Amino acid sequence: MAQFKFEDALARLEIIVGQLEKGDLPLEESLKIFEEGVRLSKNCLKMLEEAERKVEILLQDKDGRKRPRPFEMEKEERGGPREDIRDAEDQD
Repeated sequence: MAQFKFEDALARLEIIVGQLEKGDLPLEESLKIFEEGVRLSKNCLKMLEEAERKVEILLQDKDGRKRPRPFEMEKEERGGPREDIRDAEDQD
């Protein structure tokens, strides 16, 4: 199987899941695409792990120690969609 980009592999996985959920494929074809899905899933996981390692390297300080930092999104102007969501969540 050719090497996919992460987004391409994820898109193919979504197609495979949709086909399997329909349940109208013959058993042999279902097994074939299920196996493809497992391979794609493993490749996606591997790509995500590699990306995580790269991020960890980028976050290291001068002494080579990791500097964990919380992810902070830029604040949007009041009344933007994210503020509305936060306000709604606070009321629950």
